[in-house]
Amino acid sequence: MPHKRRVFNQRCPMLSVVVPCYNEAEVLAHTHARLARTLDRLVGFEYEHIYVDDGSVDGTWQIVESLAEGSRTVRGVKLSRNFGHQAACLAGLRESAGDAVVVIDADLQDPPELIAEMVALWCEGWSVVSARRRSRAGESVFKRLSAFAYYRMLKALSEHDPALDTGDFRLLDREVVALLVELPEKDLYLRGAVSWFGLPETGVAYDRDPRLAGESKYDLRRMLGLARSGLLVGSAAPLRLPTYLGAAALVCGTAAAAVRRDPKLLVRPGAFAAQALALGAIGEYLHALYRQAQGRPHYVVEEHLGTALRPLPTKERVVL
Repeated sequence: MPHKRRVFNQRCPMLSVVVPCYNEAEVLAHTHARLARTLDRLVGFEYEHIYVDDGSVDGTWQIVESLAEGSRTVRGVKLSRNFGHQAACLAGLRESAGDAVVVIDADLQDPPELIAEMVALWCEGWSVVSARRRSRAGESVFKRLSAFAYYRMLKALSEHDPALDTGDFRLLDREVVALLVELPEKDLYLRGAVSWFGLPETGVAYDRDPRLAGESKYDLRRMLGLARSGLLVGSAAPLRLPTYLGAAALVCGTAAAAVRRDPKLLVRPGAFAAQALALGAIGEYLHALYRQAQGRPHYVVEEHLGTALRPLPTKERVVL
């Protein structure tokens, strides 16, 4: 359940909108126009746009520069190369100054108009307002089915209760943002961390639109990488995989010996598969530990545009 309704002492609350961008030159101006119209309708709120260019090789950064020119609400962050969507989200969160922060992709599959409803729920006291995908227009059958299966597998394996059918389009209270930006993990999985915090969370359902222009940046390799991070960060089940596989191999071997009287037909291939999968799971954890031990930053900022309208919020905010 949420806390009581939020009130502010003699000032307008501020909303930050973080937009990670990777080769979004075709659509970014349209995205900004829709965001601006939506935010202008938020009576009694200040707001800022933060566009994070995640190493784009098209004209994305030039468009961000044109949007920021002469605007007091637009800020830009240019990363030195492509560090990945989660790193770009984290960069935007660290730059944000709002009492609440919305993360939304630049491709307009997620409707900016939903932000008003998310803000209303935040004002009622919810710390996290996630946008839950009711349908996914413009996506292949494979992507829809794999996403459906992935979220349910993650829910079954995780030691906490992740929100189903949600991406990174969500509103986060400043308290949640403060926790996220201090995360030490190098394998970032922000939506899993948000659920792990266990703070009051609700959701709004929507129908996801097809991309206005361009192509999805989440190819099969990136999807598998995000799935890997979600499972490794959110679950200890892979560590227990050797035990499960060993037990399964023992059962299969016993059954084969009893039925066929020739255990070599099944036991040897089964043992090999069990060993290979077990070593693969251990290798994933070792790789994650190696990345953690390296201690490298999540990203490198090459350039900033614009100035924050105010410093990070302080304890002057009062929740009654």
